[in-house]
Amino acid sequence: MSTLDAATIKKQFPLLLREINGLPLVYLDSANSSQKPQSVIDSMTTFMEQSYAPINRSAYHLAAAATDAFEGAREKVQRFINARRAHEVVFTKNATEALNLVAYSWGRANLSSGDVVLLTHMEHHANIVPWQMLAQDKGIVLRWVPLTADGQLDLTTLPELLAGAKVFGFTAMSNVMGTITPVQQLCAAAHKAGAIAVVDACQYVPHNVTDVQAWGADFIAFSSHKMCGPSGIGVLWGREELLQAMPPFLGGGNMILDVRLDGFTCAELPAKFEAGTPPITEAVGLGAAIDFLTDLGMANVRQHEIEVASYAMRTLRERFGDDITLHGPTNVEVRGATFSLAFRGIHPHDLSQVLDQRNVCVRAGHHCAKPLMRELGVNATARASFYLYNDTADVDTLADALDSASDIFGS
Repeated sequence: MSTLDAATIKKQFPLLLREINGLPLVYLDSANSSQKPQSVIDSMTTFMEQSYAPINRSAYHLAAAATDAFEGAREKVQRFINARRAHEVVFTKNATEALNLVAYSWGRANLSSGDVVLLTHMEHHANIVPWQMLAQDKGIVLRWVPLTADGQLDLTTLPELLAGAKVFGFTAMSNVMGTITPVQQLCAAAHKAGAIAVVDACQYVPHNVTDVQAWGADFIAFSSHKMCGPSGIGVLWGREELLQAMPPFLGGGNMILDVRLDGFTCAELPAKFEAGTPPITEAVGLGAAIDFLTDLGMANVRQHEIEVASYAMRTLRERFGDDITLHGPTNVEVRGATFSLAFRGIHPHDLSQVLDQRNVCVRAGHHCAKPLMRELGVNATARASFYLYNDTADVDTLADALDSASDIFGS
């Protein structure tokens, strides 16, 4: 018996009720972007129809109510990740911008030539390229944590890799292999070495209970659109003392307290890092998504995905044996329900197109993780990622569609 009734949950997602060419949709691309429940859609529509106004700068009733809705969403984020204070939550346009903010603002203020930033081989480009840009500009040195054969972090030499490091940046959950990393252990190791811990939590927050205080992290970044909310808004959470000491990332309206001809004074947190008109409607949608997930219970979401992942691994291996490769850990306790796979020598893009004929939606490509692709010895993979609206029936449909690909390519 599953922890969640995915069939009932799916009915709350209008797009998932569509049929194309007489076949239902099986959406297996939630690691890229999740679908949206009716409650999120309605919250944004109602706000746009009845409550929209510019926030912060206007004193009339409608603007004050819109400001309350925007800040209310911030407080929901605070509670959802167990942050100490709401003003430690900074809204960005996505998680990529959040990670760039840390590298640009904190990094430029605190790092100089020769300083070490430690990353891992499983990082998304968003947690690699900003540090590489800083390396080009300031001469910092990048080091890398390698992987084990089953797609986990190889921590045997972690103390040596962290020696002298100022930053340890790592994902909480791989967007390619589903690997869940020991975040609390990694944050503690970073601090022991005198480094800050920067956590890419994009894949983790939508699927697991998140507690930034228990983690001991310094910064975390995640996106609304992967957790049933809209695109166009992301979150950076940072420890207050670090955010207070950092210079602003962008300049303009809302991030200032005062502007004179000879300079400016920054506003207090979090406005200091939220220049310009913010994503107001999107924040309302994110707040509604948090309400939706909170009602389900994140521990229940995690347990449901363990059950689906277990069934998927067992079904695909029993059905296809050596004809299928599932990258990442075999232990479902340290992985999510995201599977990058290779199947009977069929190119991932060809495989994706054939699965699409059955309305099975999977991702094909390098998943913004080219260094990891090279570690896996492939140019690309097909990726099937399950979420709270998927169940074992979707696994069976995927398996049947893979069989049809064999028929088409004659394997």
